Amino acid sequence: MEPVHLPPTPHTLVNPPELGPNPGFSHAVVPAPGRLVHLAGQIASGPDGRLAADSLVDQFDGALANVVTALRACGGSPEHLTRLSVYTTDVPGYRASGRELGRVYRAHLGRHYPAVALFGVAELFEPGALLELVCDAVVPGPTD
Repeated sequence: MEPVHLPPTPHTLVNPPELGPNPGFSHAVVPAPGRLVHLAGQIASGPDGRLAADSLVDQFDGALANVVTALRACGGSPEHLTRLSVYTTDVPGYRASGRELGRVYRAHLGRHYPAVALFGVAELFEPGALLELVCDAVVPGPTD
C-alpha cells in the first residue's frame, strides 16, 4: 500500500515543545472554519456489515478505510480530521505492532496527525473486533 500524499491541513496543529515529542499525533488542533463532522465508530466491517479481518493490523487497515469512506461521503478528506480516538481490546498488541500500524496509518491518512487518544477497553460491541476508531473532522466550507 502506497502512502497517501495529502494537501496541507487547513487546521492549525499545535505541538508545544514543553509537552515533549509527539510521534504520530498532534497535542492540539485548532480547526479552521467549516462544518463539524462527527464520525461514528468504525471497525473493519465490509459492505455486508460483517467483520472483514482478524488481525489487529488488518482490522486497523479496514477501520481506517471505513473512516475515509465515511468522511468522503460528507465532502471531507483525511486532512480535515481533527481528532482520532482508538479503542482497542489489545493495548499490548497495539504497542507491539506500532511500526506496521504506522505504515497502515500513512497509507490512509498520509502524514496528517490529528489529536489522537488510545483507550484500552474490555470489549467492543462487535464480537471479534479488536479495535474501533471514532473521529471528528472539520470540513472547510459554509457552516450554515
